[in-house]
Amino acid sequence: MITSKLWAALGLMATLAVPCAVAQSYPDKPIKLIIPYTPGGNTDPVVRPLSLKLQEQMGQPVVMEYKPGAGTNIASSFVAKSKADGYTLLLASTSMAISPSVYKNLNYDPLKDLQPVTFIGDSPFTLAVNSKLPVQNVRELIAYARANPGKLSYGSSGNGGVVHLAMELFKSMAKIDILHVPYNGGGPQMNALLAGDIQVMLSPASNFIQHVAAGRVRMLGVASQTRVPGLDLPTISEAGLPGYQSGVWMAIYAPAGTPRPVVEKLSSQINAALRDKQLYDTYTRLGMVGGGGSAEDLGKMFSEDVQRWQAIVRESGAKVD
Repeated sequence: MITSKLWAALGLMATLAVPCAVAQSYPDKPIKLIIPYTPGGNTDPVVRPLSLKLQEQMGQPVVMEYKPGAGTNIASSFVAKSKADGYTLLLASTSMAISPSVYKNLNYDPLKDLQPVTFIGDSPFTLAVNSKLPVQNVRELIAYARANPGKLSYGSSGNGGVVHLAMELFKSMAKIDILHVPYNGGGPQMNALLAGDIQVMLSPASNFIQHVAAGRVRMLGVASQTRVPGLDLPTISEAGLPGYQSGVWMAIYAPAGTPRPVVEKLSSQINAALRDKQLYDTYTRLGMVGGGGSAEDLGKMFSEDVQRWQAIVRESGAKVD
């Protein structure tokens, strides 16, 4: 006769076995990676090789699906409301940490409705100008802007976004007046720089490299604490604006409630991909630093970043239209 204690023990064993079975079979179908930006933007050179590496390791396609708009919140909300099974993932970035400070009516809570998986890396912003602008370095740009107040313009991917806030911080520290022109995504923003419609732009170096080689863009400095391996550039701090730092991090998130074994398997696979020499070298050439770690590491970093941007938004007074 099976006692109540034995039934309880058998039930516990079955409960424990289910997550293990889920993790062993995962993935058994394609994974969707939701990208909150337009195709061909700053993130493609980072995400595409990672997607291909994960596909190679996990034996299933990793399909990039673009859902731009609303300061990355369309994509983030979509993933937050998706089935928590590990087959719909989000490419999260610094913008998600800013959103709680600039959007009054978010229809999701990034701290509660999304599950951290793994940190991909940090891309310090690079300050660049259209090559026709007669400045060769950060000091000359600041001097030119002071001599021509309101005549220069810079682009961003939207009001209240990370580029907007980072450039407003640059303006405040440098005591200059440069007009802000928001665009719908990194692609249109870059096209405007190349056409001379805007003269200044902050973005990860990966977005500028091919245009620098073509002589259409000049990079002036990188907004990191120390110089970045793979980039022959001074920091903005040493080149003319002491103490200035800004950039964008990228990470993988899943819907809250995704089974822990699936999160751990995803994290393990992403960490393995980031250790691959070819991918590491690619990221180094793009000016990326860091990357890897546990879901817990990412969660702690994200919570701290939310608080940091709250202070910056309060100080700048930035608002979303």
